[in-house]
Amino acid sequence: MALAGVRVLELAGLAPAPFCGMILADFGAKVIRVDKANAAYSSDTMARGKRSIALNLKTPQGISVLKTLCKQSDILIEPFRHGVMEGLGLGPEVILKENPQLIYARLSGFGQSGKYAKSAGHDINYVSISGLLSRLGKKHETPTFPMNLLADFAGGSYICALGIVMSLFERTRSGRGQVIDSSMVEGAAYLGSFVWRSQKLGLWSRPRGENMLDGGAPFYSTYVTADGKYMAVGAIEPQFYKELLKGLDIDPSDLPDQMSFSDWAEVKKQFAVKFLEKTQEQWCQIFDGTDACVTPVLSFDDVTIHPHNKERGSFFTNDEGDVSPRPAPLLSRTPAAPSSSRDPFIGEHTHEVLAESGFSAKEISDLQSSGIISHPNPKSQL
Repeated sequence: MALAGVRVLELAGLAPAPFCGMILADFGAKVIRVDKANAAYSSDTMARGKRSIALNLKTPQGISVLKTLCKQSDILIEPFRHGVMEGLGLGPEVILKENPQLIYARLSGFGQSGKYAKSAGHDINYVSISGLLSRLGKKHETPTFPMNLLADFAGGSYICALGIVMSLFERTRSGRGQVIDSSMVEGAAYLGSFVWRSQKLGLWSRPRGENMLDGGAPFYSTYVTADGKYMAVGAIEPQFYKELLKGLDIDPSDLPDQMSFSDWAEVKKQFAVKFLEKTQEQWCQIFDGTDACVTPVLSFDDVTIHPHNKERGSFFTNDEGDVSPRPAPLLSRTPAAPSSSRDPFIGEHTHEVLAESGFSAKEISDLQSSGIISHPNPKSQL
């Protein structure tokens, strides 16, 4: 796999950092999640392919153990607000002295500087500060946030993983690590570069929800079908719009010009009436194989059995019967091979990892008895 041999330490945190770690694990990195010693449970649903050690970082001995692990790692992912790691004596100025080749990835909401650097926040706050939330939503309604995907996972996890891979590549030339300041605000804003750079084209000149790509256009929207399901329409180009009208059995001469903004609301009503005449499956039979850019809005129950997804193997099932999307992108020579095993229990691999890192059996036993580490019996959690 592409990242085989890369060693990662991921300090346990909320979803964006775990997903970043899972991306690296899916593509072959050896990821060790550092959990809190004696924690009751983990909320990490993205621990696929990782191992877990449980460590008390509120003690000098726990800090010393983590420093030892950092010396033998390629990447450290930390998910805290600015100042937390420094307060523990684990800031990059300390850790990079001991391992100059380490890539120190700091994944936070507001970044490592600025007015909000030490403030709490969640995806909705980061997207709002990025400017993008002001552009999302329907006409005459409050801005609509896209679940917690845009900042947490796209602007956070994926952008941070990209920074890590770029830093790994640069290290092959310089031999040196570096600090990654991955802000979910800036990551989300960067993902919105098209919106920023296309403003002069007039694509966003109308109020929110009235533009071509934000729900205003009848040819770029979703519609309810006769069976209460939905179809997605993206027939922007004239030749695709022509195919859409053909499938809907609408005479183009009965409609105003495609780009007549003032008529969009009325045309959308006509399209809505048409889509209610048939079921989703019937519309699929009409539009599949055409260039009308009309596709079904698939539920989680339906997505894995859709012919296109089945043919590509876009989803897989693990040993516990849980379905997940296949890691993306698909590499031709070194594709990801996501683990099918269950997620690790907190601290399950503590002794194993420390032994691999050079700790003696007595040292591990002493750390265990003093509460610096914890190593629960996995059988008791089955």
